[in-house]
Amino acid sequence: MDFSFTDEQSMLRDTVASYLADNYGFDQRRNVVAKEPGWNPNVWKAFAEELGILGAPFPEDLGGLGGGPVENMIVMEEFGKALVVEPYLSTVVIAGGFLKHSGHPSAAELIGKIIAGQAVFAFAYAEPQGRYNLADLTTTAKKDGGGWVLNGHKAVVAAAPWATHLIVTARTGGGQRDAQGISAFIVEKDAVGVTTRDYPTVDEGRASEVFLENVKVPAEALIGPEGRGLPLIEKVVDEALAATCAEACGVLRKLHEGTLEYTKQRKQFGVPISSFQVLQHRMVDMFIALEQSVSMTYMATIKVSDDAERAKAVAGAKVQIGKACRFVGQSAIQLHGGMGMTDEMAIGHYFKRATMIESAFGNTDHHLARYEFLSLGQAA
Repeated sequence: MDFSFTDEQSMLRDTVASYLADNYGFDQRRNVVAKEPGWNPNVWKAFAEELGILGAPFPEDLGGLGGGPVENMIVMEEFGKALVVEPYLSTVVIAGGFLKHSGHPSAAELIGKIIAGQAVFAFAYAEPQGRYNLADLTTTAKKDGGGWVLNGHKAVVAAAPWATHLIVTARTGGGQRDAQGISAFIVEKDAVGVTTRDYPTVDEGRASEVFLENVKVPAEALIGPEGRGLPLIEKVVDEALAATCAEACGVLRKLHEGTLEYTKQRKQFGVPISSFQVLQHRMVDMFIALEQSVSMTYMATIKVSDDAERAKAVAGAKVQIGKACRFVGQSAIQLHGGMGMTDEMAIGHYFKRATMIESAFGNTDHHLARYEFLSLGQAA
């Protein structure tokens, strides 16, 4: 199978990498995340206007570049290398996915705003009791005349402090964990009844607790079919998982490269510690884990558009990514010694992001169980 990129895809990679090298160095990023608002709106504007990458996965008739999951993978891997905090995942991959796949009447308008950098989305799906179960919802949406009224609490909503819009999952029927009765809604963040408690995350991003109290939205806020939204939500989350795996590959590559460079400089007993065979073995194991992660991510990205293969491929990739994030991250810190966790060294920041990725949209154990369940189902 040919895994080489097209000329357009290679150009996209080079464009993103070049911009980040010039404008998103480690010290520049460190200064941005250390103060409010925790991101750089000018960088987001450049993504939209100078690079045009916010349109990477959207069709050309909507103003996009005509790409798809592979273009998201390319962008996210480069973002992982630079530890980009700007909300490409929640806005382009997740919100864009909901709009593309649902046939929403306002899809063209909202996607146009995403591509132009005018709309920023956050995905409010997780709840305190949910534990990775997309169907475990206590947030409710009840019909009110021609619209809906939403009530509930969403936890750790990434990028919510910067968002103009939220995509909220809510129960329109059924019991707390039923697969049926789940719907998704577009909610403007400044709508009456929406309140947030904002905070920094371990990996220096921003998130919010989002509280919805009698939030009224119009009928057109509903995304997809009423009460039958779980398959759409699962599809979009799997696409987000594939993109997150791509980001992880960028993070893992920098962890390995940074460790390799450090061990060539750090001397013990008068020689670089990279000359010690046991450390060479460790760095080879790190490289193998990285390359396996890249291969699994390619596979998941290729299969993410195939509803029959998507879930199993993504679950398998996330298991490999989770194991690699832990092994490569911990090995990098161990080989750097205590200084690896200091704020001045980039390696500690990559380790924090790798740690957060391991649990994003379900940790390694969750996806291992999911993979086993899907494998048994296919075998039956």
